[in-house]
Amino acid sequence: MTADEPGAVLKRERVRDFLLDLVESQRPGDPIPSERVLCARLGVSRPTLRAAADELVAAGLLVREHGRGMFVAPEKITQELVSGQQAMTVPRATGTWSSRLLEFTTIPAGARVGRRLRISPAAEIVYVARLRLVDGAPMAIEHLHIKAGLVPALSAGELEAGDLYEHLREQHGVHVREAVQAIEPTVVTRAEAELLDVPELSPALLFERLTSDTTGQPVEYVHSIYRGDRYRIVSRLTLGPAAPVPSAGVGHHPGIPPGDFAHGDTITSSTRGDIQSAP
Repeated sequence: MTADEPGAVLKRERVRDFLLDLVESQRPGDPIPSERVLCARLGVSRPTLRAAADELVAAGLLVREHGRGMFVAPEKITQELVSGQQAMTVPRATGTWSSRLLEFTTIPAGARVGRRLRISPAAEIVYVARLRLVDGAPMAIEHLHIKAGLVPALSAGELEAGDLYEHLREQHGVHVREAVQAIEPTVVTRAEAELLDVPELSPALLFERLTSDTTGQPVEYVHSIYRGDRYRIVSRLTLGPAAPVPSAGVGHHPGIPPGDFAHGDTITSSTRGDIQSAP
């Protein structure tokens, strides 16, 4: 498959990336072009564009106003799970994981992914869409964007079996060290629902992750949709030695009301994925 003949998954991905680029380049409240203008610019049908726009509306990135069009939504409040100076361990999720490849091709990075990976929009990346399964049941859809120059011999087999980071290290000499990951609630589109075997607009978790190597250079950008009915995140918070009390009103740990630990103990956190049993 070539970049000139994108599959359905890649086409939706490119429309989504274009709309996200619009959102990120404008301010809250700014209008975005009409559906007619966007369809002409991107060369896609209105249903394809509308499905991507619906996803961003559901994620709280765009807002629709009847008779006026779509606008960039107000900014979201961001809360880190732990501070950048504290250690965080991420045990493996439960269950037996496997992958089914949906798309595997080399394409230009584009503006948004290029910014994430710190490369030119024209630079080539390996784009991978894969369905993640747990004990044979669909659990998540992953969209991976990896610098093509780092993995010239990446194979489909590596993407369907084993741990990707282990393959990167052992087969391609790429040693990943850290990742920044954001998690937000969302709902699945019709296409995602079909792949995940859930009803359209079912609740889901959106993961976005940027992984860097031991030199601090970005290696991959990933965004994934996880089933909300089968997957949850469990955080373990542990009180540590006394630490300076933060100034009043300066943030709080997620799920913990401000002031609950006003005596100043530090908090460390470990997070794991927890698969819910199917009914």
